[in-house]
Amino acid sequence: MPLLLALALQATPTPAVTIPTGGDLRMAVAAADAALFKTFFEECEPAKLDAMLTPDFEMYHDRDGVVARDSKAMVALYTKQCEAKKAPNAWRSRRELVADSLNVEPVPGFGAIEEGDHVFYERQGDGPEKLVGQAHFVQLWQLTSTGWRLSRVLSYSHRAAGATPEAAKP
Repeated sequence: MPLLLALALQATPTPAVTIPTGGDLRMAVAAADAALFKTFFEECEPAKLDAMLTPDFEMYHDRDGVVARDSKAMVALYTKQCEAKKAPNAWRSRRELVADSLNVEPVPGFGAIEEGDHVFYERQGDGPEKLVGQAHFVQLWQLTSTGWRLSRVLSYSHRAAGATPEAAKP
């Protein structure tokens, strides 16, 4: 009898989440994006970051290559970066979404694709913040029963602040 119950439970479909549409989808993904990047750049909470990623998370970067092939690798990298930021004179970064560049498209039964541009600021220690770079990104978000989780990241066309995308090409 326990075997039949186990088989029945495995065959029970998990409830589907309803993907928002239109402006609601854009606002939901923009909020998830803002929370993720605030955590990544301005906080040091590995467990919080881990909860924002799918277990099979992957990130690809035009300058750093394959950054992570699962959430554990990404959280380990993040934890290491957090430790380095504890030094009084360490470099600290902040990311800002270019709001009018944001495009969000639904992925039925899964989540959404987010695409846009972002800019990066840096400061050393408690020094002044300076705009240093910009890039383009595409991110795949999965909507789960516990909320939005980032699944895939393509981060590319990194260039100095104010440079054209062509300046980033080899």
